[in-house]
Amino acid sequence: MTPELRSDRLSLAPYVAADEADFVALFQDEAVGRWFGDGMQSAAADHALFGRIFSIVYAEKRFPVWAVRYEGRYVGHAEVKPSPESWLDGHEIVYGLNRASWGLGLGTELARLLTSYAHETLGLAEVHATVDSENAPSLSVLKRLGFTQTREVTEESGAVTLQLTSRIRPA
Repeated sequence: MTPELRSDRLSLAPYVAADEADFVALFQDEAVGRWFGDGMQSAAADHALFGRIFSIVYAEKRFPVWAVRYEGRYVGHAEVKPSPESWLDGHEIVYGLNRASWGLGLGTELARLLTSYAHETLGLAEVHATVDSENAPSLSVLKRLGFTQTREVTEESGAVTLQLTSRIRPA
């Protein structure tokens, strides 16, 4: 269900048990973790989330989830999944990179790889990303790749989530 993917500098592969500490460290870094899902969670919750990747997502072949590596080292997390948002009917890309990999252009490379996989391999005409309106780096990456803003949603907390969409352009 989760194939290995490669770009010029990145390799994406299904998680293995040995990735747990790196996964939890990524999600526990406030500069990264605050942008995932409902924001920062406890370390115990992130350990449980890692476990669910194996016990639910992989076991039930729900959607692809990857450990992202650069030069053989774990640098991030990626997914292409049906959106959990009630207001979004479709698939979205989810990704995050650790601070050590920022500024190298890896975010753009990763988002491009996920978008291509979703369009070309999964055959999706539309691929979405939901991004906090204050997450300027991710918004910049997605706009650079041709995603356009298609919706703005004000959450109960007052935060604003933007939906950006990549559409296959007819030939």
